Amino acid sequence: MAAVVLLPGMDGSGLLFDEFVSELRCRSVVVSYPTDQPLGYEELEQHVRSLLPGDEPFVLLAESFSGPLAIALAASPPPQLKAVVLVCTFARLPVPSFALQWTRPISLLPLWRAPMLLTSRVLFGRFRSAAKDVLLRHAIDSVAPKVWRARLKAVLSADKTSSLCRIHVPLLYLRACQDRVVFPAASAVISAHVPGSKVDSIDGPHFLLQTKPQESAAAIRAFAVEHGLAL
Repeated sequence: MAAVVLLPGMDGSGLLFDEFVSELRCRSVVVSYPTDQPLGYEELEQHVRSLLPGDEPFVLLAESFSGPLAIALAASPPPQLKAVVLVCTFARLPVPSFALQWTRPISLLPLWRAPMLLTSRVLFGRFRSAAKDVLLRHAIDSVAPKVWRARLKAVLSADKTSSLCRIHVPLLYLRACQDRVVFPAASAVISAHVPGSKVDSIDGPHFLLQTKPQESAAAIRAFAVEHGLAL
């Protein structure tokens, strides 16, 4: 039996995985990131590597912010890594070259202070609810502002495209059809560089695992069966 190791979105808390983990119905390990240390992707990669199972097979699932981390890990894989699932994420953001000059100013914006109504609508879409808003607010507030700035800067400068060709384990990309954060070009880059990878599209917003947990879990279980993995 393979475990599923889950890497969270930009809040890094893992608090938003509970419903999805219940639907997945297998041994799951939710990784969280330090809330008070402004770490970049390289430092977070070392943090995650220290927490990965060393004596059991596992599938690495990365949501949004954590995609570049999962790509780096899979390009230099731990012995027990059997497959990768990327959810609404990227190797690099599909930003036009002329816009790159704005990455530093954007990284300084206090996006974590955006009105909850706007943030929730972008991330949850039509599936937003008062309960989801409370959970999201808690996850956002648990992270220090300097950490938000470091993570936003990391996202805007990340480019793991060259690492994709070194991934030799099965890879599934779950794409949200109504994603307003990561656009379809991001999944196209990944599938073009990883031969044999699979893209499954699910009708949902950026927070796909939180709004379509049953459909997402079913897609992952079918992918596992396809590659002879028992979850």
